Amino acid sequence: MQLIGFIIAYPLLWLVSRLPFSLLYGLSNILYYLVYHSIGYRKKVVRENLRLAFPEKSIAEIKAIEKKFYRHMCDMFLEMIKTMGISHEQLQKRFVFTNLEVLHGLEAQNKSIMVMFPHYASWEWSIALDAHIKSKGYGIYQKINNPYFDKLIRDIRKKFGTSLISTKETKEIVAKNRREGRLSTYGILSDQSPMRHKAQYWTSFMGIVVPVHVGAENLCKKLDLPAVYLKVRKLKRGHYQGTFKILAENPKEFKDFEITDAFLREVEDSIREAPEYYFWTHKRWKHRGKGPKNMKQTVQDQS
Repeated sequence: MQLIGFIIAYPLLWLVSRLPFSLLYGLSNILYYLVYHSIGYRKKVVRENLRLAFPEKSIAEIKAIEKKFYRHMCDMFLEMIKTMGISHEQLQKRFVFTNLEVLHGLEAQNKSIMVMFPHYASWEWSIALDAHIKSKGYGIYQKINNPYFDKLIRDIRKKFGTSLISTKETKEIVAKNRREGRLSTYGILSDQSPMRHKAQYWTSFMGIVVPVHVGAENLCKKLDLPAVYLKVRKLKRGHYQGTFKILAENPKEFKDFEITDAFLREVEDSIREAPEYYFWTHKRWKHRGKGPKNMKQTVQDQS
């Protein structure tokens, strides 16, 4: 069944990926109407998330952000498909970087790097970075259940120089690269909600206490990888800008969870700057109120 599903879907994906951008965004306009107005895909989840994150905003303001988000989500979904057919030149024009010298400086010190970023604006086209670094680029991702789609995604990234490694194999590969002296840059989305029973750390995110992933920080501290935040701005439709900020150049000098907290503060700044570009369909705050009994007081004491 998985193969049949792939055989059915692939021709459509291929055709969409070959559309010129003018038609792609025309299709996105239609998709927005269907997803938001007709189907109402996850509208309750999105609205609840926005009201939790912005309790000070009126319902009219929430709805305005909501509509902008769905338009962006449809654009982003089709841009992800477009990655199958986009050229290297097009990708470089549509995803630019402002301060590559930050990464180049770390590479000059023979340091591998952990680039942390959230589900914000366009994380898909961040693979444009591979054309600008000397180190080998890796993307850490959650493996897709369908092996045919999983291979497709791996092949697409490989075309631009990025090798995908699943979360399960990350520790082994990062450690092996370090032992063999292979200069590497790792990209990881670090704002997801971990399973409650596996959570090592709870903290405030957009004013709400939730469990957070600390895997990136653990790797940075264990293997001495500088932690860098990638801030992405959407300049206009189909055009993005990435800016790097060092969170921890010498991670072993930081106390536990300080790097994770620094990352979350940067994510919050991005969200407050332009909330419509965050991925609000995730149930990011589903575990709120379920943390350790003293957690609420602890967070208040730290704020």
